Amino acid sequence: MEKVGLVVKIDTEARKKADEFESWLRSKEVEVVRKKSVLPNRKISEAHPSVAPADLSCIFVLGGDGTFLSAVRWIGDQDIPILGVKFGEVGFLAGTTEDGLFSAAEAILDHRFITESRMRLLVRVIREGAEFAQETVLNDVVINKGALARLAHMNTTINDHYLTTYKADGLIISTPTGSTAYSLAAGGPIIHPAVPGIIMMPICPFTLTNRPLMVPESACIKIQLAEKSSDIMLTVDGQAGLAIDERDTIIVCKAPHPVRMITMPDQQYYDVLKAKLRWSGRV
Repeated sequence: MEKVGLVVKIDTEARKKADEFESWLRSKEVEVVRKKSVLPNRKISEAHPSVAPADLSCIFVLGGDGTFLSAVRWIGDQDIPILGVKFGEVGFLAGTTEDGLFSAAEAILDHRFITESRMRLLVRVIREGAEFAQETVLNDVVINKGALARLAHMNTTINDHYLTTYKADGLIISTPTGSTAYSLAAGGPIIHPAVPGIIMMPICPFTLTNRPLMVPESACIKIQLAEKSSDIMLTVDGQAGLAIDERDTIIVCKAPHPVRMITMPDQQYYDVLKAKLRWSGRV
């Protein structure tokens, strides 16, 4: 029997559609492992999060980008294809809409689909010489200050070569997939997911010459806060966070395991951009 995962947004309409979809899957003798999406928390848990069963053939996500990111965390390092079904406000990560769910599922169950490999980042927090926390992210790693904190001073090196000390409200380190998330809102560039690279985007820099920088995906980025830093948070994919200070070294590199995102034949990345960003004009 085929087994699929189902992650559902905490939303009445999404739950209703998920119930209908689960019944439809079971009528086709497909076993369903259903997981409720969890709300983002403000602390990176020391305990390892629950991991999806290894024998899932794919995962359907009914929700917005936040729900999708929580499902990616559930996958962990496993090679399980995932499809986002838009039930949120943005849906950059969605592969289809609510109306296209059943036709997409038919194609997936018949193994008529393709996947795109999306790069992830591995972030490690080294505190006083020992690894204190580790997370894998699809969109971004964000260092930012609290509302009443002074500018964050972030000494930054790339491949152990000193780059600069960012003096800013924060710093976003993003994958190309995450370029349409917080980085875009902060004024960063849109990068096609197939372009191999990592975006470094300062948030409201004190020095106006600190511009967005894209480095190779092979780069290893290290960040050390200046002395007496306080009220600074490290946030991963907007899902979990950790208070950091000058004792910590944040290391961000390409993760060894990408995400396999299911795409439908009629879906074009540029069409998604035009729709979500409401670009006007026509040919």
